[in-house]
Amino acid sequence: MTTTNPTPAAIGIESLAAAVRGPVLAGDDPRAAGEITTFNLAVTHRPAVVVGATSAEDVAAAVAWAARRRLPVAVQSTGHGPVRAADGAVLVTTSRMQGVTVDPVRRTATAAAGARWADVVAATAPHGLAPLSGSSSQVGVVGYTLGGGMGCLSREHGFAADHVHGVELVTADGRVRRVDDHSDPDLFWAVRGGKGNFGIVTALEFGLVPVSELYAGSVFFTGGSAAAVLHAFRAWAPTLPEQASTSVALMRLPDFEELPAPLRGQFVVSLRFAWTGDPAEGERLLAPMLAAGEVLIAGVGPMPYSQADMIHQDPTEPMPAWERGRLLRELPEEAVDTLLAVAGPDVEIPLAMVEMRLMGGAMARQPRVPNAVSGRDAAFSLFMVGPLVPGLEDVVPMAGNGLVEAMSPWLTGTGQLNFLGDALTPEAVAEAWAPETHRRLLEVKEQVDPDNVFCHGHALVARA
Repeated sequence: MTTTNPTPAAIGIESLAAAVRGPVLAGDDPRAAGEITTFNLAVTHRPAVVVGATSAEDVAAAVAWAARRRLPVAVQSTGHGPVRAADGAVLVTTSRMQGVTVDPVRRTATAAAGARWADVVAATAPHGLAPLSGSSSQVGVVGYTLGGGMGCLSREHGFAADHVHGVELVTADGRVRRVDDHSDPDLFWAVRGGKGNFGIVTALEFGLVPVSELYAGSVFFTGGSAAAVLHAFRAWAPTLPEQASTSVALMRLPDFEELPAPLRGQFVVSLRFAWTGDPAEGERLLAPMLAAGEVLIAGVGPMPYSQADMIHQDPTEPMPAWERGRLLRELPEEAVDTLLAVAGPDVEIPLAMVEMRLMGGAMARQPRVPNAVSGRDAAFSLFMVGPLVPGLEDVVPMAGNGLVEAMSPWLTGTGQLNFLGDALTPEAVAEAWAPETHRRLLEVKEQVDPDNVFCHGHALVARA
């Protein structure tokens, strides 16, 4: 695939504009800026052409047009997912493709390519149902789900990808295809866990679960309690029933007025907890952790699932960031001590957050229709993020990679695709899956995209 930016005249952009209902813009057109802006401002796209798709037919026309000209194709919905700049590509934006339909009898929803989880939650909540959404409802449904999808209901119900019933997908030949376990079992297996390597998903049908309320929230401890809280967490978390989910994060917070006064400019430990059962039982389960350290703020209680964003309180404003994630097979005492030694309150390190999230439960089991999602052998996920502000461009990745290296004795050797972050070489991407899963994904890739039209993001590439 071509990677340099050809001129609009050289590639005949007018013919594409005639075939698409949405806007078609040269990458350097000032009007394209609103289409290509990402949530992570560290990634800046410089595409050859931008297509604002309004339908699956628009997407198909754009893909077919690009393939004929041997141009790579990338896709963006909400701007949360990009990890690699789509330079020289035909960038298809799907934010105009909205719409969510719910079948409360079958407990399913179908979301268009541009839908966010907030749209799905709003449509399902009146029926007492919930999707397997993540920590932020502003994230797009499609990318999150196809990368696995791990949220506060996943220990009880599995990954979001485990609940996909069918996919409407535009493949590299420009065809709109309905893919499920009957029509194309190999592609259906691969796309659920292999993300955007096989085409552009224009609609997703998935199952819902009967959840309307949680006992949930977060607790902030002082930095001085970090060792006590983390050691308590490593012993407590694995004892929790599958109805409970939890994570703990070491956080270096900025001195922003928007933050509560006790947290401004502080190193804190944030414990997140969610429980789908009786609130009284949730309170009993959480009690040992509340006694583990000095609490600054505790905000845990009953809440509707529609307010689940309050558990993690993820950032809502775009910012430049570096991210990296791995998976832990266990969390012994030595691992906690190592983490504290390289990222604890006594260390100067430019990482805003280092999080460990409890896995296992239903995530450890393959669904009825198996898929390529990785991480079923992990006990915890390990994820870190740092600000890529001027002066820290080299320091943040160095610190993060050093942390990963320090924790290497306890890593599974695989990763969660949605949390790989700055792991972009073919070797690093391959490590998202077990070797046999990676080999099978490459076989499916060769069948449906032999010319590697979809080569952006965490791309599947055969290792030398």
